[in-house]
Amino acid sequence: MKIDPIENIHTVGGSAAPPRVAIIHYWLVGMRGGEKVLEHLCRMFPQADIYTHVADLNSLSSTLRRHRIIETSVARLPLARKIYPYYLPFMPRALEAIDLTGYDLVISSEAGPAKGVVVPPDAFHLCYVHSPMRYLWDQYHIYRNGLGALGRIAMSLMAPSLRVWDVTSAARVDHFLANSNHVAKRIEKYWRRQAEVVYPPVDVWEFEVAPPEELGDYYLMAGELAPYKRPDLAIETFAKLGKPLVVIGGPDKAVQRLSANRPRNITFLGKVDFQTLKHHMARCKALIFPGEEDFGIIPVEVMASGRPVLAYGRGGALDTVVDGRTGLLFKEQSVDSLIGCVQRFETLPPEQFDPAALRAHAEGFAPDAFHSAIEKALATRF
Repeated sequence: MKIDPIENIHTVGGSAAPPRVAIIHYWLVGMRGGEKVLEHLCRMFPQADIYTHVADLNSLSSTLRRHRIIETSVARLPLARKIYPYYLPFMPRALEAIDLTGYDLVISSEAGPAKGVVVPPDAFHLCYVHSPMRYLWDQYHIYRNGLGALGRIAMSLMAPSLRVWDVTSAARVDHFLANSNHVAKRIEKYWRRQAEVVYPPVDVWEFEVAPPEELGDYYLMAGELAPYKRPDLAIETFAKLGKPLVVIGGPDKAVQRLSANRPRNITFLGKVDFQTLKHHMARCKALIFPGEEDFGIIPVEVMASGRPVLAYGRGGALDTVVDGRTGLLFKEQSVDSLIGCVQRFETLPPEQFDPAALRAHAEGFAPDAFHSAIEKALATRF
């Protein structure tokens, strides 16, 4: 699919010169969902400069590396590329120190501190929100309780002032885009701002539907094995069910912890290459998605592979999973609720989740919809 760079479409002040664009991204240390969105912004704005707190160039795609990447002062702190989350209190001042003079358009990509830059008075600031900072707001106690004694004290001391800055800096944004209705509601709750919902671009064309004779008898859980994604719930549930479950993802420490004393029906593959991931997505009975996500790209990728999703019925899953058509939703993050969902799924006829219909549903999240929405948001400004 060909993507037209926006610079070739819009001009500034009626002149032939394309707008000068700066993209602010919280940190660049790997290629996860936020960085996939950033890739598409970079394709739309191929001459944009990227500002970020820290960057590990070896972990980035060639698309991102083609751009000029400027780190903030946080990158000069000791071991910043490894322990950058601990430098969160320094990030607001670092953002405000970025000199954006001469830029016509500033796009902030917000999940960690990114939107707090000070833009020129005649520049337009568009903020695409993957999530308000979870560790300051709705998941503050989850993150805090996972720390040691000193970490809990430090987080308790720094969080109030960071929340004040987070709300104050939201007033600097001209227009908000949220990646799901769930995130839009949190933007309104915490920042008292309205946001237009624009789903993130999912590269559905990279996934394929497997022939029926190649389908497996296992369920799949895939993605980062972070505590809030509830891999523990999936593992405990399938340990009781005794049904095959394949778990894909890292980090290695989480794999080691979760796989200790695992039953034989649960297989941990750890981090795998993209081809292996695609293979399992297209051949699983269904994806198990027990966490509350801001959006959740993996369910869409699995549906693009022609397979249904069994998801916790909160968060971004409500925007992507249609109960009874593209998968099933369960109401509580509990073993009994997930067991009931799996058992209900197995009583339904396979034709209820037609691979072609699942694929067609996933195509509604393809990149062209995202690109059109960004162009629409900027159409009256450029």
